[in-house]
Parts: sequence; C-alpha cells; structure tokens
Amino acid sequence: MVQATASHLLVNTEAQCIQLKEQILAGADFAAVAKEYSNCPSAAQGGDLGSFGPGMMVPEFDKVVFSAPLNEVQGPVKTQFGYHLLIVTSRG
Repeated sequence: MVQATASHLLVNTEAQCIQLKEQILAGADFAAVAKEYSNCPSAAQGGDLGSFGPGMMVPEFDKVVFSAPLNEVQGPVKTQFGYHLLIVTSRG
C-alpha cells in the first residue's frame, strides 16, 4: 500500500490560511508557523503527521496528499475541521 509522509497546519478561516501560506512562501519555516498557529495537536511536532496510507485522513486531505507534488505548500484545503496547509514530504 502507498504511504505518504506529510506535515500540515490547521486554522479556522480561509483568510488566515492564505496569510500563513504567504508567510511560508516568503521564507517562514513551515514547522515554526505550524507550532505557533495550528489548531491541531500535531502543532507540537511542527505539524508533522508522520506516515499514513490512503483512507486514514479525511477525503479532501487524502486527495491532495496522494496527488500533489512533493515538498510544495498546498492549500488552503477545506475539511470539516477547518482550513489546512500541507506539505507532502514523501510518497511511495
């Protein structure tokens, strides 16, 4: 089964998500931004979700994780939990 390794951050609004993406694209460290702003418990690890397979995350998240280019900031991705930015670091 295909496995992916990814990091993400989760916020309540699309506007905040876009603002954080702009900061990261301008050079801010993804993990540092996740630690400061993410609403997910993974924030303590800089947003690191570890390794997981298809179907282990919500469908909207899975779709991006298993199709997006590696090491590029993706999002905002809207799910039932809020708005995510994510980076897929490996897949195979």
